[in-house]
Amino acid sequence: MTTNNWAAFEAREPEFAAAVRARFAQYPHHVLATLRSDGSPRLAGLNVEIRGGELWLGMMQGSRKARDLRRDPRFALHSNPGPDDSMPDGDARVSGRAIELVDPPELHRYAEETENPHPFDLFHADLTEVVHVGVDGDELVIRTWTPQGGLHTLRRGDDDEPPREDPE
Repeated sequence: MTTNNWAAFEAREPEFAAAVRARFAQYPHHVLATLRSDGSPRLAGLNVEIRGGELWLGMMQGSRKARDLRRDPRFALHSNPGPDDSMPDGDARVSGRAIELVDPPELHRYAEETENPHPFDLFHADLTEVVHVGVDGDELVIRTWTPQGGLHTLRRGDDDEPPREDPE
């Protein structure tokens, strides 16, 4: 498996990982960005699951998003914003590289555990960035984790003051 999988992220930042996981768990369907062959972005709906220490991206076999990820594994995933514009639990984004699971017994095991219909394409995430954006009073709070830099928190007011970084 990957060195920057969900389990490694969760071990380094358990509270932050729990908040991001909870945000993705609120709704089953999210938005995946991939890169087309000409380099332009493609957005598509996607169900995700965090299971067994991995963030899983499952899709119909042969979908354009699967073909995109095979050609260029970079992706960005945005949490479903919910039914209205209130988003009381903030907004979550994950970026990384998708790694395809191709081992038939492992695919079969995943399908049985999740009751996914065959056939399907399945990828897990090698994380490069995890972001959670929320509101605290009059401030926008942007928490960002990367494998190299760890967790950083930036606060922005709705005035012309520059953003400030919170000590972690």
